[in-house]
Amino acid sequence: MSRDPENSSETAGSRDPGSRLPLVRPPGIRVIAVIVALEATALLVAAIWYGSQLLTGAPVLSFWGAVFTLGLLLAFSAWLIAVALFLFRGYRWPRAGALVAQLFTLTIGFPTMTGGYPLAGLAMLVPAVLAIVLLFDKRVIAFASRAGGAPPAL
Repeated sequence: MSRDPENSSETAGSRDPGSRLPLVRPPGIRVIAVIVALEATALLVAAIWYGSQLLTGAPVLSFWGAVFTLGLLLAFSAWLIAVALFLFRGYRWPRAGALVAQLFTLTIGFPTMTGGYPLAGLAMLVPAVLAIVLLFDKRVIAFASRAGGAPPAL
């Protein structure tokens, strides 16, 4: 059976799921959350532009393929917004989502940079590398370790 701590100093340094006192949010969490939120915003803007082009009758090979692409842009944008929000709150699961998003950004940013668009490529690569480095910072890992769900039984 679990017991309540007798003084608040027992919970100040720990981060168990039943704890009510949060740890101090490290600046790395804020930076990663802002990077992921900006990527989500960029995808949302791309989806709006893509959808407006689709509505104005821009030629496409497959209309339903274009609708599917629009749906993917919107879904990925919503997913990144959730990742940024829950990472900022300190949950554990968004770290993996943020890492995967940054790896996808690297796979697009590097060919963009070497393919003749160096500024656009660097605009993708620099934040992605910064977010990846910060995701493995000890303070970020310690803060973003809250599991969702019910508190432990014992």
